[in-house]
Amino acid sequence: MKVISVNISKAKGTKKEPVEFAEVIENFGIKGDSHAGNWHRQVSLLAVESIEKARGWGLDVSSGDFAENITTEGINLLALPIGTKIKISDVVLEVTQIGKTCHDKCEIFKKVGKCIMPTEGIFTKVLKGGIIKKDDEILIEKQNF
Repeated sequence: MKVISVNISKAKGTKKEPVEFAEVIENFGIKGDSHAGNWHRQVSLLAVESIEKARGWGLDVSSGDFAENITTEGINLLALPIGTKIKISDVVLEVTQIGKTCHDKCEIFKKVGKCIMPTEGIFTKVLKGGIIKKDDEILIEKQNF
Protein backbone atom coordinates (compact mmCIF):
# COMPACT_ATOMS: atom_id res chain seq x y z
CA MET A 1 0.00 0.00 0.00
CA LYS A 2 1.61 3.20 -1.16
CA VAL A 3 1.23 6.72 -2.50
CA ILE A 4 1.21 6.83 -6.31
CA SER A 5 0.88 10.62 -6.60
CA VAL A 6 0.48 13.76 -4.48
CA ASN A 7 -1.67 16.42 -6.18
CA ILE A 8 -2.69 20.03 -5.49
CA SER A 9 -4.68 22.77 -7.20
CA LYS A 10 -4.90 26.52 -6.64
CA ALA A 11 -8.64 26.70 -7.46
CA LYS A 12 -11.64 24.51 -6.63
CA GLY A 13 -13.36 22.82 -9.56
CA THR A 14 -10.11 22.17 -11.42
CA LYS A 15 -7.98 19.08 -11.74
CA LYS A 16 -5.00 18.86 -9.42
CA GLU A 17 -1.43 18.78 -10.65
CA PRO A 18 1.10 16.25 -9.33
CA VAL A 19 3.83 17.69 -7.08
CA GLU A 20 7.06 16.18 -5.81
CA PHE A 21 5.91 16.43 -2.19
CA ALA A 22 3.29 18.18 -0.09
CA GLU A 23 3.43 19.85 3.28
CA VAL A 24 0.41 18.68 5.27
CA ILE A 25 -0.72 20.97 8.07
CA GLU A 26 -2.58 19.69 11.14
CA ASN A 27 -6.30 20.51 11.13
CA PHE A 28 -5.93 22.36 7.80
CA GLY A 29 -4.84 20.17 4.87
CA ILE A 30 -2.20 20.50 2.20
CA LYS A 31 -0.35 23.81 2.06
CA GLY A 32 -1.21 25.60 -1.17
CA ASP A 33 -4.22 23.42 -2.01
CA SER A 34 -7.61 25.00 -2.68
CA HIS A 35 -9.51 22.44 -0.58
CA ALA A 36 -7.48 23.01 2.59
CA GLY A 37 -9.23 24.71 5.49
CA ASN A 38 -11.04 24.23 8.75
CA TRP A 39 -13.56 21.59 7.66
CA HIS A 40 -13.97 17.81 7.42
CA ARG A 41 -12.68 17.34 3.85
CA GLN A 42 -9.12 18.62 4.17
CA VAL A 43 -7.37 15.86 2.17
CA SER A 44 -8.99 13.60 -0.43
CA LEU A 45 -7.82 10.15 -1.52
CA LEU A 46 -8.63 8.07 -4.60
CA ALA A 47 -7.26 4.67 -5.59
CA VAL A 48 -5.30 4.29 -8.82
CA GLU A 49 -7.47 1.20 -9.35
CA SER A 50 -10.48 3.54 -9.64
CA ILE A 51 -8.64 5.72 -12.14
CA GLU A 52 -7.88 2.58 -14.17
CA LYS A 53 -11.61 1.80 -14.14
CA ALA A 54 -12.30 5.23 -15.67
CA ARG A 55 -9.65 4.53 -18.32
CA GLY A 56 -11.72 1.46 -19.18
CA TRP A 57 -14.56 3.87 -20.04
CA GLY A 58 -12.27 5.29 -22.74
CA LEU A 59 -11.07 8.30 -20.75
CA ASP A 60 -7.50 9.56 -20.93
CA VAL A 61 -7.13 10.31 -17.21
CA SER A 62 -4.38 10.18 -14.64
CA SER A 63 -3.62 11.10 -11.04
CA GLY A 64 -5.12 14.43 -10.01
CA ASP A 65 -7.69 14.53 -12.82
CA PHE A 66 -10.45 13.71 -10.31
CA ALA A 67 -9.21 16.46 -7.95
CA GLU A 68 -7.86 13.96 -5.42
CA ASN A 69 -4.93 15.02 -3.26
CA ILE A 70 -3.49 11.55 -2.74
CA THR A 71 -3.62 8.76 -5.30
CA THR A 72 -3.20 5.41 -3.54
CA GLU A 73 -2.36 1.88 -4.64
CA GLY A 74 -3.33 -1.38 -2.98
CA ILE A 75 -6.01 -0.13 -0.55
CA ASN A 76 -9.76 -0.69 -0.73
CA LEU A 77 -10.54 2.87 0.38
CA LEU A 78 -14.30 2.28 0.39
CA ALA A 79 -13.91 -0.47 3.00
CA LEU A 80 -12.38 1.94 5.52
CA PRO A 81 -14.97 2.99 8.09
CA ILE A 82 -15.36 6.61 9.12
CA GLY A 83 -12.90 7.26 11.95
CA THR A 84 -10.17 5.02 10.49
CA LYS A 85 -6.68 6.50 10.87
CA ILE A 86 -4.33 6.47 7.87
CA LYS A 87 -0.60 7.05 8.38
CA ILE A 88 1.60 8.25 5.51
CA SER A 89 5.16 9.13 6.56
CA ASP A 90 4.64 11.23 9.74
CA VAL A 91 1.18 12.40 8.63
CA VAL A 92 -1.93 10.96 10.32
CA LEU A 93 -5.29 11.38 8.57
CA GLU A 94 -8.73 10.41 9.85
CA VAL A 95 -11.44 9.26 7.45
CA THR A 96 -14.41 11.65 7.75
CA GLN A 97 -16.47 10.94 4.62
CA ILE A 98 -16.84 8.25 1.96
CA GLY A 99 -17.84 9.64 -1.42
CA LYS A 100 -19.60 12.96 -1.95
CA THR A 101 -22.51 14.61 -3.65
CA CYS A 102 -21.48 16.04 -7.00
CA HIS A 103 -23.35 19.36 -7.17
CA ASP A 104 -21.48 20.84 -10.13
CA LYS A 105 -20.93 18.18 -12.74
CA CYS A 106 -17.22 18.00 -13.56
CA GLU A 107 -15.79 17.81 -17.05
CA ILE A 108 -15.46 14.03 -16.78
CA PHE A 109 -19.16 13.66 -15.91
CA LYS A 110 -20.06 15.91 -18.83
CA LYS A 111 -18.03 13.71 -21.21
CA VAL A 112 -19.21 10.24 -20.12
CA GLY A 113 -22.18 10.76 -17.82
CA LYS A 114 -20.46 9.42 -14.71
CA CYS A 115 -17.50 10.10 -12.46
CA ILE A 116 -15.65 7.96 -9.90
CA MET A 117 -14.81 10.57 -7.25
CA PRO A 118 -18.35 10.93 -5.84
CA THR A 119 -18.62 7.19 -5.26
CA GLU A 120 -15.02 5.99 -4.82
CA GLY A 121 -13.14 8.91 -3.29
CA ILE A 122 -12.72 9.35 0.45
CA PHE A 123 -12.12 12.44 2.53
CA THR A 124 -10.04 12.98 5.63
CA LYS A 125 -9.02 15.55 8.20
CA VAL A 126 -5.41 15.98 9.31
CA LEU A 127 -4.66 14.84 12.86
CA LYS A 128 -0.88 15.21 12.53
CA GLY A 129 1.01 17.15 9.87
CA GLY A 130 4.23 16.44 8.02
CA ILE A 131 5.47 15.76 4.48
CA ILE A 132 3.92 13.29 2.01
CA LYS A 133 5.66 12.26 -1.20
CA LYS A 134 5.26 9.74 -3.99
CA ASP A 135 6.09 6.14 -3.03
CA ASP A 136 5.53 6.72 0.71
CA GLU A 137 4.13 3.64 2.44
CA ILE A 138 0.54 3.87 3.68
CA LEU A 139 -0.45 2.23 6.95
CA ILE A 140 -4.03 1.70 8.07
CA GLU A 141 -4.60 1.97 11.82
CA LYS A 142 -4.56 -1.34 13.60
CA GLN A 143 -2.93 0.31 16.61
CA ASN A 144 -2.45 3.87 17.79
CA PHE A 145 0.21 5.80 15.89
